Amino acid sequence: MSKADAAHKFGVSRRWVHTLVERYETGGLDALAPRSRKPHTSSMATPLEIRERIIHHRRRLTAEGLDAGPITIAWHLEQENLTPPAISTIRRIITAAGLVTPEPAKRPRSSYIRFQADQPNETWQSDFTHWPLADGTDTEILNWLDDHSRMLLSCTVHHHVTGTDVVESFTQNTQTYGIPASTLTDNGLVYTARFRGSRNAFEYLLAAMDITQKNGHPYHPQTQGKIERFHQTLKRWLDARPLAATHAELQTQLDQFRLIYNEQRPHRALGRQTPKQAWDATIKATPDSKPLSVHYRIRRDIIDQFGKLTLRRAGTLHHLGVGHDHARKPVLILTDATHATVTDQHTGEILGIYDIDPNRNYWPNKTKEPGRWPGSL
Repeated sequence: MSKADAAHKFGVSRRWVHTLVERYETGGLDALAPRSRKPHTSSMATPLEIRERIIHHRRRLTAEGLDAGPITIAWHLEQENLTPPAISTIRRIITAAGLVTPEPAKRPRSSYIRFQADQPNETWQSDFTHWPLADGTDTEILNWLDDHSRMLLSCTVHHHVTGTDVVESFTQNTQTYGIPASTLTDNGLVYTARFRGSRNAFEYLLAAMDITQKNGHPYHPQTQGKIERFHQTLKRWLDARPLAATHAELQTQLDQFRLIYNEQRPHRALGRQTPKQAWDATIKATPDSKPLSVHYRIRRDIIDQFGKLTLRRAGTLHHLGVGHDHARKPVLILTDATHATVTDQHTGEILGIYDIDPNRNYWPNKTKEPGRWPGSL
């Protein structure tokens, strides 16, 4: 049968018959199978350069223990002056490259009840978490986080976090970032002694500075959700690096992380701003009646065998009676213009409050029972 006869018999063009014959002569019967009509190229396809940068950032960020989601990848493309494709396109590219590990279905984000402070310094969250050294020694990392901007105010390593560590780190942060209007923590003894019917050094300091103290409900860590989620980010970053051998080495890692977290890493909850950008963009909140003129002096000491302390002020040595029950106990002494407060270094519990009287050598303890707050008696 000629090509013309075949075209007439089967109702196709002579050109199509000619094409089929060429395919058969080249590849046999397999070459006659129907072929896709999809175009070989598309003007809407993501350029190869962009696809390669997407895959590069996904692998790099994952290896460094940083967030490597599509939104973060898009931010990094913008920093390179590249135009990122849609977030859904980035997700398809990294999935097709085998760089996404399937996870169980999660609750939709719309189901969460979220809150966020309106201004920086409106609320500071604090908590500590555990991390091992190379020899297995456990350490505790104390963190302070601004609720509005997610700014990591401080991140410090300790053998064990004590009430004194909380007071000292909080005081240093107020000197750097200003005084917050409120704090939000759990009910750990280093933050509150209210379940013991008293106040610790941290609570005393907040009250003296007119700072509102907020504590989450027991066994409900969701109240401090931001800093709980932050611990996951911190540990993922640390896990991508060799375990530190010493506290000093771990602190160096934490300082490096703090710089990356605050200034080099976009935050999804901040519209792809860094915490530093969100912090700088808004006026800072302050306590309702902040005592700007108050200056606190902090000193560590040990109660002597007779249950007493000495405190030098304006060149004069004064004696403070704490009690025989607290002999040899390490303490923290907070002094301002009118009062001196002695607290247990480990628990933060108040052991004594004293009126500063330059005309007397001995200052009596104003608490009727050491460890209790006068107003609660």
